[in-house]
Amino acid sequence: MASGIRGRRGEKIEFADVSLLAGTRYLSAEATTKEAVSRRAVVCFAGETKPLDKRMVTLALQEVERLKPSPKLVIFAAFQFDPEAAEYINDIQWRDVTLLKAQMNPDLMTADLKKGQQSSESFWLVGQPDAELVKLGAEQYKVVVRGFDYYDVKEGRLESGGCDRIAMWMLDTNYDGMSVSPSQVFFPMGGKNDGWERLAKSLRAEIDQGLIEKYAGTESLPFSAADETAIAVKIVDDRGLESIKVMHVGDGGKK
Repeated sequence: MASGIRGRRGEKIEFADVSLLAGTRYLSAEATTKEAVSRRAVVCFAGETKPLDKRMVTLALQEVERLKPSPKLVIFAAFQFDPEAAEYINDIQWRDVTLLKAQMNPDLMTADLKKGQQSSESFWLVGQPDAELVKLGAEQYKVVVRGFDYYDVKEGRLESGGCDRIAMWMLDTNYDGMSVSPSQVFFPMGGKNDGWERLAKSLRAEIDQGLIEKYAGTESLPFSAADETAIAVKIVDDRGLESIKVMHVGDGGKK
C-alpha cells in the first residue's frame, strides 16, 4: 500500500504514514496522501478467497461515519468485487468523501513478485463501463459501449476513456443481481488471430463472417427485454481488470 495506487493512465496516488487502524473491524489501515494538500485515507481490504460483497462495504462505511477526523478517501481493495458491491460503490455520492475501488494484483499472494515491471503493480483503480441502453422498438433494445470511466488521481475526478483498451466485454440481457451470465460476448481488441477469429479456426467450422465482425465491436446485437429487466455490461480491460454497469429497462438506461 505504501507504494501507492496506479490509475488508468499511469498516474499514481501515493501515501505516507501507512499504518494499521485500531478500533475497527472492517477498516484495516489508514494513511495520508502525498499531495500539496494531504488527505486522510482509510482502507477496507477484502479476503483472499472471496469477492468484496455489499454487506462488507456497508459495514465499512458505518465505521467510516464514526471516525474522527473524517477521512477524505475510502479505498476498497480486493482481488475480486461482487457485482452488486461494485455497483453500490459506484452509485454512492457521499458528501466530500471519495470512494475508490482498487483491484489487487493476484501476484500479491505469491512470494516472488517481480519488481520494476508495470505488470507487477500491486493496486489498480477500477472504473465503470460507459454504456448506453438504446431502445429500438417495442421491447427491442441494443447496448452501445463507448468506453469506461477511470479515476484521474491528479485532478481528483472521474474521466472517460475510449474503447481502444477494452479486451473483452459481455452483455447479460437478464441480470439476476448476483452473477453475470452473458448472452453476447465481444472482443474489440481481437485481431485476425484473436477472439472469435481464433475460435472459428479452432472449430474448423463454417462461420458467418458478418457475425464475427459484429462480435468484434462495441455495439450489441438487438435483443428483447421487458420493463424492469436488469441489463448488465461487464468489461475486461487490457490489464485484465473487470468492471460492471447495471441498467434497467424503462429508466433510460440509468441505474
